[in-house]
Amino acid sequence: MNFTAIDFETATGRPESACAVGIVTVENGVITEEYYTLIQPPDNEYWYKNVMVHGIKPIETLDKPMFDDLYPEIHKRLYGRKIVAHNETFDRNVLKKTMKWYGLYYDELEIADKWECTCRIYRAKGYKPANLKACSDRHGIALNHHEALSDARACAKLYMLHYRQLALF
Repeated sequence: MNFTAIDFETATGRPESACAVGIVTVENGVITEEYYTLIQPPDNEYWYKNVMVHGIKPIETLDKPMFDDLYPEIHKRLYGRKIVAHNETFDRNVLKKTMKWYGLYYDELEIADKWECTCRIYRAKGYKPANLKACSDRHGIALNHHEALSDARACAKLYMLHYRQLALF
């Protein structure tokens, strides 16, 4: 089981405003690498409601690199991989729109147009609610919700748990 779990936090309601990313690499069902960084969003602009969700403030990203400067690190962790996210539509949209904002091409990553989604998987299992916190709590997975690396790690563990459960049948 090889895949990469990813989670973004955004500074505003615009998808190109990524302000943090967490990436967890899984090889043969084992977490082998974790990557986390803050990202300076365009104009270092933040909306109050986003800050209230994730706690990242403009002062924390003022001197951080912008996405295009971090892209080589992100690229090497995503290139050609199966990608998993808890709300894949959100995270995929953030990645695509942020790349486009900086003149980068999503197709260069050679990843699927639609990713695996642990929210969708657990909703199909009948979980209500199927948000990341509820799923993590139900399975005793530690979570510092809306901290990108913690969210990506929890997503990776939920995905591995799902496939281990399938292997029992």
